[in-house]
Amino acid sequence: MSNTEQLPLSAFMPSNGIDNSNEPFVAKAGKENKNIKTKIKLSQVIEYLQTIFDPELPINIYDLGLIYNIKILDNNNIKVEMSLTAPGCPVAGEMPGQVAEKIAQISEVGLVEVKLVWEPAWTKDRMSDDAKMALDIF
Repeated sequence: MSNTEQLPLSAFMPSNGIDNSNEPFVAKAGKENKNIKTKIKLSQVIEYLQTIFDPELPINIYDLGLIYNIKILDNNNIKVEMSLTAPGCPVAGEMPGQVAEKIAQISEVGLVEVKLVWEPAWTKDRMSDDAKMALDIF
């Protein structure tokens, strides 16, 4: 086995500003919102996520099943866990930042944190039925 094959997956990810390469990659956007008038709804976040498309497939990242978890906190801060179709994905260092920036565009959103996770591994079973039909996977 070569030295490259023995490295953890995190060794191939962009720097997250932390010296410990075992820490997950996290992208952040937005700003603290102290004047919350309305609570952000999950449907709003999903609507924005559905405008971000995988660069190699004609499917948005939400229907592709790349979004694993969305938490909307009391202060309208949002935490997202997402994955990619493969660890070698060419947009691994860019996609979480794009997701954080897009969600931060929602009116009254506070801080947005998008964490890139690899467990559980993404499979086509995570795709919506619409995404499977668009890719003729049934």
